[in-house]
Amino acid sequence: MKNCLKIPRILIPRGDISLWPVIACDQHTSDRAYWERVERLVGDAPSTLRFILPEVYLGEDNAERIEEIHEAMYRALEEDQVEKLTRGFIYVERSTSSGVRRGIVAAIDLEQYTCEKGVTSPIRSSEEVVPSRLPARVEVRRGAPLEFPHAILFYRDKKGKIDHALRRQGLEPLYETELMEGGGHVKGSFIPEDLAEEIAEELHTRGEPCFAVADGNHSVAAAKAYWEEIKPTLKRGELASHPARFTLVELVNLYDGAVVFRPIHRLAKGVDTEALIGEFMRAVRCKRVGNVLYPAFSHCAEGVARTDALLEDLVRRRGGTIDYIHGDDTLLRLAQESGNVGIFLPALDKDDFFPALKGGANLPKKTFSLGEAQEKRYYIEGREICYD
Repeated sequence: MKNCLKIPRILIPRGDISLWPVIACDQHTSDRAYWERVERLVGDAPSTLRFILPEVYLGEDNAERIEEIHEAMYRALEEDQVEKLTRGFIYVERSTSSGVRRGIVAAIDLEQYTCEKGVTSPIRSSEEVVPSRLPARVEVRRGAPLEFPHAILFYRDKKGKIDHALRRQGLEPLYETELMEGGGHVKGSFIPEDLAEEIAEELHTRGEPCFAVADGNHSVAAAKAYWEEIKPTLKRGELASHPARFTLVELVNLYDGAVVFRPIHRLAKGVDTEALIGEFMRAVRCKRVGNVLYPAFSHCAEGVARTDALLEDLVRRRGGTIDYIHGDDTLLRLAQESGNVGIFLPALDKDDFFPALKGGANLPKKTFSLGEAQEKRYYIEGREICYD
């Protein structure tokens, strides 16, 4: 099996980092108030908020926002807002409502990744990638000197041997902080290069695919798309080591006790509520509470695929849009708004995850979420992705 990990030189923030970490850009996509609160909280402080395009703003003219993102990244380098470590991984301990989730920040080789159906590879997507969601992410990456990704990839280690080995090492602390907006606590420690090499070798014995994207499928797919875009412009000698060939991720053990699969619900917006509910309930046995439907699906992936097919057909014929909602309470709140209908979906069983990917298969898009919205990965670590 080809080695699909790279030991990178990771960038971490200098000084007070309390306002540096910001939640993944694909969260709170229907909640502008969340991002407005974060904007007020951050103010002029150094923060990864300046390096991302929250998806709540997609659909607008974002050319100016993207230009500001690139400028902020160059400014972070010029003003020494970040420190470049020696080669190694970072061991992350993240406190959530489900417990302490532990992970390893490393770089993956995008040549070993695919999201294509029916294609096997050491690293693959877990869910269908929606092509329309990639251009804005690629545009952010195009011309950017840095990346601050939020993707989490699963590996399999039922006995937790890798994590137990790391916890015995007495690793050097790098950062520790509370996370804004109820995100819990996070701590990062340095895994030096020699130990990182041992860990990488151990990870590569864990089956194929070795790794599957648990969260951030579109982030990794955009990084791959950008790499394919620039490959033809490179000389042969640059192909093996160009920094854009790799992307930073957090590797998490599927069997970590704090890994909990949550459903991603559907919200139909701007629709004739009674008409949509009536048609949906004639197609699928449901319980209705207000404008929220609870379909009686026995299997998560099948239920998600059926729901999406129905909703996409309904909004195509009747108008409206579909949003993907993390968090039960958020769905219930948004479904109360005029013209909205919520579809409450079941959670994926953890043991079904890797078997569902055999033979290059994918789960339906937005099948599951890794924890509740506030438990998603926050941007902290970065990496250079160009030679400028």
